This record gives sequence, structure tokens and C-alpha cells, in this order.
Amino acid sequence: MAALRILLSPITWFRLLASIRACGFNLMALLMFAARSYGNRTALADERVTLTYRQLLSESAKLAAALHNVYGLHSGRKAAVLCRNHADFVKTIFAVSRLGADLYLLNTEMSSFQLLSLLERDHFDVCICDDDLASKIESAAVPICRIEPFVRDAKAGDAVLPRASLGRIVLFTGGTTGIPKQAAHRPSIAQYFAPFAALLHRLRLAEHDTAYIATPMFHGYGIAMLLVMTALGKKIVVTRRFTVQQACEVIRVHRAEVVTVVPLILQRMLQHDPGALRSLRCIASGGAPLHPKLVEQVQSRLGDVLYNLYGTSEGGLQIIASPMDLRVDPRMLGRRIRGVTLQVREGRLLVKRNHAWIENGDAGYRDRRGYYYLLGRADDMVVSGGENVYPAELEQLLMMHPEVEDAAVVGVPDVLYGGRLKAFVLLSSASALTAEELGAWLKPRAARYQMPKEIVIVESIPYTPLGKADKNALLARSGASGV
Repeated sequence: MAALRILLSPITWFRLLASIRACGFNLMALLMFAARSYGNRTALADERVTLTYRQLLSESAKLAAALHNVYGLHSGRKAAVLCRNHADFVKTIFAVSRLGADLYLLNTEMSSFQLLSLLERDHFDVCICDDDLASKIESAAVPICRIEPFVRDAKAGDAVLPRASLGRIVLFTGGTTGIPKQAAHRPSIAQYFAPFAALLHRLRLAEHDTAYIATPMFHGYGIAMLLVMTALGKKIVVTRRFTVQQACEVIRVHRAEVVTVVPLILQRMLQHDPGALRSLRCIASGGAPLHPKLVEQVQSRLGDVLYNLYGTSEGGLQIIASPMDLRVDPRMLGRRIRGVTLQVREGRLLVKRNHAWIENGDAGYRDRRGYYYLLGRADDMVVSGGENVYPAELEQLLMMHPEVEDAAVVGVPDVLYGGRLKAFVLLSSASALTAEELGAWLKPRAARYQMPKEIVIVESIPYTPLGKADKNALLARSGASGV
């Protein structure tokens, strides 16, 4: 509760205003506030370094001056960042913001073609990248800054940086095929107070000391947790790559109380070493739907520690389900956060942002109690014999079977019905269940129009970097085509 008292005290506002006066309205002002408030408290740890808040501020400021001197970054300029989770990436986020430049966070899983297309299209002033990712963009007509050697050799010089307002933070939506779309944000206190307050209140983050950000910070979900925990003066742990063994060990060694995950990461950690997760008091899951079976496994093994977060790159955080909400119904998205305006129009979720309605691309509904539910992606809907069918609903039903490890459902053409569902099912290692037996189990539980045309038992399901089933890869593997 000490962090919460600090945030609500008059000295907090004095320090924050003083930081904004020194830096301008940008993320470095937040870091300066944290350094003045929490001083020598540990701010950040990765595999190689541990930094206090004062050290993180000093090194981020030095990096900002070096980027200004070498690459001429300032307000109106654009910096692309292609980095995995590590301390120098965090410094880069604060440094670019301090200069007032637009910050474009690139997905490290993009192909070389996608990255080169983006760099050519958007005319960046510099691309800041990890050394081992530079080969993906070496032919780009843009200056390339290999971040780790640059930070090591950076000299602030005599640069006196003017105050600067934060430029845009640009995220990229979509998967890793095609050219991803941009989702630009120009942060303001009014715009981000509601999600900050919701994370603080509903997830009770002020009560915990250490957070492990296991999700990529090039997504809004990861960077949001970084900024919230910085404001609270917490210890933030990051790792360059995710492996389930390393993740469990990080949580055990640092006694992390908070972790950000996608459901697939959580499922694998729970299978690998549930004992390593006993320090967790807040598991913040997002990026993909939670399966009821996983919710129940977490509740039985770790207690009421699981939270479901729903948001989009364009619309930000919108809905949270607490552990108590998930006990009411593990299938729900949760309740709308205060200050966010949501509507359901013709079965689609819309959020109001900057006086405009943004369609999330998701289909869902709100029940009488105020809980929101996800039906699936609107584009995934299949019309089967005149009925609207969502693959996600069948996935949830299949996951109820005790021997089903995971399921991915797609729409396929059908001469008689127009479209039908096809299910790819991954069984637990000890199962000998057949597709016919699973279909017989499913029949009394699914509506007629939900019954799949075919159930295929697979040895593995490919996943996107965000932990979602890669359905295009499944269709290609099976030689089928979607509707």
C-alpha cells in the first residue's frame, strides 16, 4: 500500500509536475518522477543487468542525448524499434519519447519482407534494433542503430535537450502475414487515466512488489504494464526470449507476484512446473481467449489469482474479469472498465475513442448483469444453413472434454449448407480418443449447426507469436481451404 499512498499524496503531484516541467509531457517525465520517488529501489532486471530507478533514468537520458546527436532525433522525426524484451529496449522507449519523436514498435516475428516494406513505406529517420535482428533489415534505405553496442559506446556530449511533448506511439495490428496495419496513439492523461486506474484498482497492483513481463513489449499489453509498474515504483523483470523453463525459473528466483501472459504461455507453465508459480498473486492474461478448462486449472492449483484482460491495439484496454468474475463464468471477458464507452451493435463490439467509434473486429454480447462475452472474430463467422456460427464457440465446447489439450476450428465450404465447421484437435499425451468418439461425446452438447463436418486429430497445433492458433497454417497443412 506504500506505493498507493505515494501516488495519492501532494508530494506526488509536485514531483510529477516538476518532472514534466523539466522534460516535457513524455514518458521520460514518468521515469523522472519514479526516480525522484523511489530512488535506489530496483527498477528493472533482465538476464544481464539490474538497474535502480536512478540508474535507469540516468542511462535513458544519456541514450536520448546520443540518439539526438548521432541521428538527429527530435519532435517530428520517426524512430522504428525492432527489439526483444531487455533493458536496452526499455531505455530506448523512454529515450525516444524524451526527444518527442514518433515511436514505432515493430513485431520481431515479422518477416524480412514485411519489415522492409514497412521501413520503405514510412520513411523512418532511424531503425533501432537488436544485433541479431539487423540481418532482416540490412538492405533497408534507413540508418540502422544496433542498440546494444550503441548504448555501450553512447556519449551524451554537450547536448542540452529542449522540453518535448510525446510523439505518437504506433503499434501494429494483425498477424505476421501481409503488411500489418498501424494503430497510432498520442498519449494524454485523460485518455490513459481510465485504464491506469482500472489496472491499479482491479488487479491490486499497488499491493505487489515484482512483475515479470513475459509478453512482448512491442504490443500495447506489454508496454502498458511496463508504464504502470514504473509509476508504482515496482521491480520489473524481462527476458529476451520466452521458454517455459526459463519463465518458471524467473518467477521462482525473483519471487514474482505479477506476470503478464497469453493463455498458451500460462498453460505451458502450469504443465511444466506449477510449484514455481506459487508466489504469483496476479496473473494478467490477455491477447487470446481463455479456455474454461485453463481457468479451472489455475483456480484449483494457484487459487484466485487469474485476471482476464480484453483490449485491442486500436482501442486499448476495455474489459477486465477478476478472479471472482471468472468463478461466476469462466467463459466471460468481464466487465467494462470505468471511463471506457463500449457498445454492441449488430453483434459486434465497438469502443469510443477520440470521439469516434472503433470496431474491434470481434463479435460478442453483453448480458443483463453487465458481463461481456466474446463469440469470436466477426470475420470468422460461418453461415451454415442460415445460422450464424462462430468457430470459437465450438472450440470452447471441445476444450471441455478432459482428454482435449487444445482445439482450433475453421470454416470450410459445404455444398448443402454453404459453410460448415472443421475442427483440429490436439489430445493429451496419454489419450487414445478417436475422432468418432469425440464426435459422439460432442453431439448432445452442441447445437446441430455447430456440429463439425469433420474432426481431425493432430499431433501439434501451430501458433502465432501471440499464442493464438495459426489457422491458415492448419488449413495449408491439411490441404483444405477456408470459407
